[in-house]
Amino acid sequence: MNIKEINVKSIIVKSNLPDGDFVINPYTGCSHGCIYCYARFMKRFSGHLEPWGEFVDVKINAPDLIPEDTGKYKNRSVTIGSVTDPYLPLESKYKLTRRILEKLIPLQPHLDIITKSDLVLRDIDLLKQFDDCIIGVSASFLDEEIKNKLEPNTISTKKRIEALKKLHEAGIETALFISPIFPEISDWQKLIDLTKGFTIEYWFENLNLYPSIRNNIYKFLQNFNPDLINKYKEIYSGKSDYWEIMERNIKKYCDKNKLDCRIYFHHKAMVSKDMKTG
Repeated sequence: MNIKEINVKSIIVKSNLPDGDFVINPYTGCSHGCIYCYARFMKRFSGHLEPWGEFVDVKINAPDLIPEDTGKYKNRSVTIGSVTDPYLPLESKYKLTRRILEKLIPLQPHLDIITKSDLVLRDIDLLKQFDDCIIGVSASFLDEEIKNKLEPNTISTKKRIEALKKLHEAGIETALFISPIFPEISDWQKLIDLTKGFTIEYWFENLNLYPSIRNNIYKFLQNFNPDLINKYKEIYSGKSDYWEIMERNIKKYCDKNKLDCRIYFHHKAMVSKDMKTG
């Protein structure tokens, strides 16, 4: 893993997320190694030659770029972690996300954090100081063997669910981000059943077979269950109503259980408009 400390010119960037105003990404790159990662396009802005997943740039001056006193962000949504995980293992050393949170508290944005890590529990003391805050923990796979093949350097789904519960017990609003949903593999209904006692909201995103990841996915399917390859080709042919049916089923199940949900199917711009800053 190539770790490089860098200085950037800005850290709060206008967002093109469906429900977001601004994004903050304390790191460029990621060490999780998820084979489906849509953020690998960031490599072309980084100057790195290594494969995506084998480098992380640490934006060491990021906390200093948060303004000290402005009403610009009050009650506006700020998402931390749109194209990286703000709680990578490196965060234990650098504490960039923690220092950013400290600087954001006086600004009181609507804060969203997206992570696959239970390191977020370290910052409960800071998160409780935001009037409007929700932590989205991402998980898609209950089978740990599958999880380890698709997300090799991440903590177990069990630990992520435990983190959701501890956040809830601390009085912090939580969301389970079931993303990406792999057809015939991700058991979204069971994930809901396991967490609905301590999760106020569910977010869903389907697997997008971008050209940059398509071969990775088909290689995984070939080893996991070759019969699924034709199924996936059918689903992604543009002629299938697979996702429309699933969206209806998700809404029906969430309504039945009186659960709030957001569904981000077929959204092609899940990243900020201008990621060249810095």
